[in-house]
Amino acid sequence: MKIATIYSRAQVGIDAPLVNVEAHLVRGTPRFSIVGLPETAVKESKDRVRSALLNTHFDFPEGKIVINLAPADLPKEGARFDLAIALSILAAANQIPSHDLNQYEFVGELSLSGSLRAVSGILPLALKTQKANRILVLPVDNAPEAGLVKNLSILPIKHILDICSHLCGENRIQPFQPLDPQKISVSEIDLQDIYGQTAGKRALEIAAAGGHSLLLIGPPGTGKTMLACRLPSILPYMIYEEAIESAATKSICPGGFHIKDWQKRPFRNPHHSASSVAIVGGSNPPRPGEISLAHHGVLFLDEFPEFNRQVLEALREPLESAKITISRAARQIEFPADFQLIAAMNPCPCGYLGDPEKLCRCSPTQIQRYRMKVSGPILDRIDMYIEMPRIAAKTLTQETVGEKSEIVRERVEKARELQLKRAGKINTKLTNSELKKFITLTKEQQNLLTEALQKLHLSARSYHRILKIALTIADLAESDTIETQHLIEAINFRKFNVSV
Repeated sequence: MKIATIYSRAQVGIDAPLVNVEAHLVRGTPRFSIVGLPETAVKESKDRVRSALLNTHFDFPEGKIVINLAPADLPKEGARFDLAIALSILAAANQIPSHDLNQYEFVGELSLSGSLRAVSGILPLALKTQKANRILVLPVDNAPEAGLVKNLSILPIKHILDICSHLCGENRIQPFQPLDPQKISVSEIDLQDIYGQTAGKRALEIAAAGGHSLLLIGPPGTGKTMLACRLPSILPYMIYEEAIESAATKSICPGGFHIKDWQKRPFRNPHHSASSVAIVGGSNPPRPGEISLAHHGVLFLDEFPEFNRQVLEALREPLESAKITISRAARQIEFPADFQLIAAMNPCPCGYLGDPEKLCRCSPTQIQRYRMKVSGPILDRIDMYIEMPRIAAKTLTQETVGEKSEIVRERVEKARELQLKRAGKINTKLTNSELKKFITLTKEQQNLLTEALQKLHLSARSYHRILKIALTIADLAESDTIETQHLIEAINFRKFNVSV
């Protein structure tokens, strides 16, 4: 009788807890069992492992084989444990040496011939392996993704015989040498594509500089969607920590993460028919939703009032906390949700309220019912509102165009550098105590702000949002203090005009 232990990792949300794959060979009636809370795909591993070992001419042990996936109370899913189970059996049967196995972590799905297939969720696993200071053995197709993790030793393999030969000291596998990801390509869409809408472009620049959420209101065809889609083109490129967090979240989803998207800001644009589970996450086992896939990027909700009321209300907590907790009877899983919300809506059901050229056909009751689809609490959590009026025909025929996204991004990056130098975070993340520390208003400015709060019936949350927006405007102007014109502009962004 002998016991052999191999290290692997499970997937729980974006975490990858360590799993000890223990093999125990016992004389007796032939039987192969897997214990330790395995789901169906894990239980089926015994058939894949048996065929893979027999087809690679190993001696499959006779007698009773018990595979324990510890800890036993942690659910195990998928075929990622195939390689570890096969190697644990070989080590327990003395067909491969076991003295150096604690240096490695193994993951991979076995085919019946013994070749390795790629698995999902590699990035969270690779991050944990790097922290544990072990060598990661994985399918060759997963190596480029795992190679994004710095200071991680990776052994890519195509077949189980490759790693067996390596462990026996015969044909050593060369560590994977990650290639530098390609430079981020210039976006094909540019802010310069939009004619007119000076106020909208200004609002987008302020939103990008401070990380503020934005609601675009206007008739159909005024460029709301075009403007929102160009926000990523003026956002700063992601730093390594942001990029790896965003990529790790995508890695555990069915579509996986693509290397070509490395360091690109996510832009998620779900249809208004999307369910609450699709937006905030859920299912069983819990999976991340659109707000988590937009982590460190942009979530664009077009036709904002047409989304299910339950979906919009579910955004309230993530907008404040930058995370979402999915609770189930057996467990809780937390996903990151640090996204920038951009929403767009028409002023009324027909879309032409306030349009100087088209008559609105909606009754006051219809307009009220339409706007009541978006609750006051969710509107209060959106930092900025901006009107997008109809574009004049002569503006569309002009040859002159506005600034390129590259130029605007330079100003945004400078503003963010000031914010990070001042507080170590962008303005939208400042706490109330930090606002008091960094902002000093004159008596005149205090009176102006008090009058605005009373006339516009703004909440305490709106008061702090106005200060954050004003601070961002001052940063774009490279001003050390908030000027009165900065405060006035910030107040105007908090007006939700009924007559739009």
